[in-house]
Amino acid sequence: MKFPNNITDKRLKIIAQKVYSNTLVDFDDAVYMLNTNDILELGTIADFIRTRLHKNKTFYGVNMNLNYTNICELRCPLCAFSCDKEDKKAYLFSIEEIKKKVREAVDFGIDEIHIVGGLHPELKLEYFEEMLKTIKEIKPDINIVAFTAVEYYYFAQKNSISIEDVFKRLIKAGLDTLPGGGAEIFAPDVRKIIAPKKISGEQWLEVMYLAHNMGLKTNATMLYNHKESIEDIADHMQKLRNLQDKTNGFKTFVPLQFHSENTQITTRRSTTGFDDIRIYATARIFLSNIPHIKALWMYVGDKMAQVLQKFGVDDIGATYHNEKVVHAAGAKTPDYGTEQFLKRLITTAGFVPERTTASYNQTKRPGR
Repeated sequence: MKFPNNITDKRLKIIAQKVYSNTLVDFDDAVYMLNTNDILELGTIADFIRTRLHKNKTFYGVNMNLNYTNICELRCPLCAFSCDKEDKKAYLFSIEEIKKKVREAVDFGIDEIHIVGGLHPELKLEYFEEMLKTIKEIKPDINIVAFTAVEYYYFAQKNSISIEDVFKRLIKAGLDTLPGGGAEIFAPDVRKIIAPKKISGEQWLEVMYLAHNMGLKTNATMLYNHKESIEDIADHMQKLRNLQDKTNGFKTFVPLQFHSENTQITTRRSTTGFDDIRIYATARIFLSNIPHIKALWMYVGDKMAQVLQKFGVDDIGATYHNEKVVHAAGAKTPDYGTEQFLKRLITTAGFVPERTTASYNQTKRPGR
């Protein structure tokens, strides 16, 4: 595959040469890319990698979100979703309610269910085992992407068992893959501001290390546009790349644009399209050992989701029926999308849509 020779920025040209020769770019390269105004040249490098890995395909999913409770012990300043048990908006789904919601979504035609929730102090592991078993009884071949590293750490503490034993029990109940939530930003000083009671970045990485060693594939996320610096972003990516070198367990990296409405965090300024492009393109170039870069259309908006496909992104997310977390923080996008809507975002950007799940086992539909 021939690399384009139209890059004029000297530093980006050196980075491009590293990419073409399969040499790792370093931390300083990442910082430079995250600061550059030459986004078209940066995009040229990111698109080269994207094309080398995935050709002209862009992946999407047909799924539902199950946010089983918003009651949470942590009450992180960054979160607009969580609340105390006594709050008027507090809720907890019973297994029967979950069964009803999943059946409705399965009738719609979903392949996957994405499950995250608050740290509810009264829920034992048996609730989550029953939840997963119930879902698998309704649709045995559904892909269950369930619970963040923060939740697994909490489950182990509340039930006085090891994290490995939590994984064993939930795998037996039907767990397939893990979402990447809870990573936020690994920088300890920033984490103390935005999520002071949440597990540390090192603990998040430890949970993922254990998951990977047990054969579970996972996503990884990064929350940006709050209190972090460019160096914090580069450091976050570096730590993910280091763990991936050891385990090869991450399937996807998902940068998440912070939405501040209804939270206790004030951002310095609103993120710009340039900011988004730099982060996603840099991620595609720096995280050479993670196969997929995902831009959730629900976070970045449909137009930016189209643009980012030319800047390293090969997955725009899924239908997300009943999504609550980002919309509690003021996201202006709809809280679900149809399959036709997602396919249109991909085809009109010049790419070929490929329906899949978090495991990236392509899902063939009738008539395709």
